[in-house]
Amino acid sequence: MTINPGFGFSSERRRWTWPHPTGPRWLLCGEIGFDDPEDDVPLAVCAEIEGLFADLPPRRRERFTLVGCAPEGMLADLLGRLPAEGLGTEQAWLGNISLSALTPPPGTSPSWWGEDLCDVVVLAQRPNAAMPGKVDIDLDGFVHVGHRTDAVMRPRDVGEFVLTTWDGTPCGTCGDITGVFREQAAPSVPRIRLLGCRPEPPLLAALDAVRQPTGGSLRRRRVQAWVHAIATDGSAVELTGAVVSGTVDAVEPSPLGAGFLDVTVEVGAGEPLPAGTLDILEHWRAGRPTRPNLWADYDRDLRHQWSGVALGYRAGGLDRPAGTPYDLDGRFVTDVEGFYCAIGEAINGPGGYFGWTLDGLDDCLRGRFGAQAPFRLVWHDSIVAREHLVGGYDRRRLAPAITLEYLLDLLAEHRIRVDLR
Repeated sequence: MTINPGFGFSSERRRWTWPHPTGPRWLLCGEIGFDDPEDDVPLAVCAEIEGLFADLPPRRRERFTLVGCAPEGMLADLLGRLPAEGLGTEQAWLGNISLSALTPPPGTSPSWWGEDLCDVVVLAQRPNAAMPGKVDIDLDGFVHVGHRTDAVMRPRDVGEFVLTTWDGTPCGTCGDITGVFREQAAPSVPRIRLLGCRPEPPLLAALDAVRQPTGGSLRRRRVQAWVHAIATDGSAVELTGAVVSGTVDAVEPSPLGAGFLDVTVEVGAGEPLPAGTLDILEHWRAGRPTRPNLWADYDRDLRHQWSGVALGYRAGGLDRPAGTPYDLDGRFVTDVEGFYCAIGEAINGPGGYFGWTLDGLDDCLRGRFGAQAPFRLVWHDSIVAREHLVGGYDRRRLAPAITLEYLLDLLAEHRIRVDLR
């Protein structure tokens, strides 16, 4: 069965169009089958994508056991000073620890780069039944992974695990550790539906495979697509972190009208973006925002998404000359995500981007993102950041908190003179 896609892309105007009064909302670009050298070809436009945006419950803490452990350093100190009733409480908090193998011989590369455990609390300890002088230690916390369902592969030929803090301070060794290594779990959202879809030829081939009596081969139905948001003028911009990855499982006519399809993709991996991302995108729907601080009422997760959307919509262009002064509105910098939003707007105006992680900020400070160092940054209402960007542990990032002083030092390293007001 062949369907005329019915939409087009004008290379001269760079606008997506289709024969429906509401216009398309999403463009998917990517590959089918994963064996095509062209991995960013248009696959489809569609009206909605069900399952791409969803709020997940908080990630559950995980349970680990250090088997046959010889603790030292801060781990030994904690176990030595805390009574049994103190274990499992905030008093027994370790923070982040790293697992690695013994140092390989000189001139050889490590066979395993290790894993990190975050926000760790010691729950209990007991003598190991088989190894006199060693103990088994129960912990809970989180494995450091990109997505909560990611696999964590057990290393081969590692007979002893080395425990350290993230700054490399030894915490001991253990013969094994349970609860860390695991297979890929089922995705948080098992399927995504492309609603009101008008496919291009590569996706049409996958849909034809679904319609075959045997369902076609899995390879022919596999899809990896990066999602672009389509504005009211038909222009499309990639939405950072939005991916449809899996196997096309079903196709049916769409209620949207003749020639439109609803396509179901069984998801292989990944997590949805927060549902509030849709609200953020509305600020860009008719063009770039014109008012500053539209991000101010969002929580930390959505402030992070705001900067991600700003990254996608970042306009190219030359940096303004070195020495140009910029004004940062600090009234809403109550977290590091708010700082990224605020400095983005200070440098590049409402909806502007100038980093959304420390690495992203560092890249921007090297030039080509609107400002050329050295320059002067006038930080108004800096008292807000001084009260909120303080030391401690950041449970959203599962890492030590980014402080105001840290940011000021980073800016100074790039020859940015900050005037705190």
